[in-house]
Amino acid sequence: MLEPTALLGAWTLRRVVEDRLAGERRDVVGRAVLDLAAPDRVRWSEEGTMTWAGRSVPVSRTLHVVRTGAGDTGWEVRFSDGRLFHPWSVGAEVDHPCAPDHYRGRVETEGDPVDRWTVTWTARGPQKDYTMVTVHTPA
Repeated sequence: MLEPTALLGAWTLRRVVEDRLAGERRDVVGRAVLDLAAPDRVRWSEEGTMTWAGRSVPVSRTLHVVRTGAGDTGWEVRFSDGRLFHPWSVGAEVDHPCAPDHYRGRVETEGDPVDRWTVTWTARGPQKDYTMVTVHTPA
């Protein structure tokens, strides 16, 4: 399994959100930086600009990918406040139940070393119905 440390560095981020509930598309262009915050902790920071329907707003978030201690390959993604988001499992579907909606995601990589990686999330439920695809390429 590919560890998050293989993605350290700066990446150009392009995100498309197809919001079926709102009937609109939102685009984000920005930058993601993954850096080693501690030996077993990768900080994943994103910032950019979201545009849709003639509007534009700045967006940002910080996640942390933390070694779980479950062997040498166990990692999980956590929100900036420490709450669990999902297991780090490149190439496999992961779930994030967030009542009343449910999120299903996947991280995929290309190249060795990685020269492109994609994060795809689908959210479904009474309050959300969208697919979000984020493509990262070297900055």
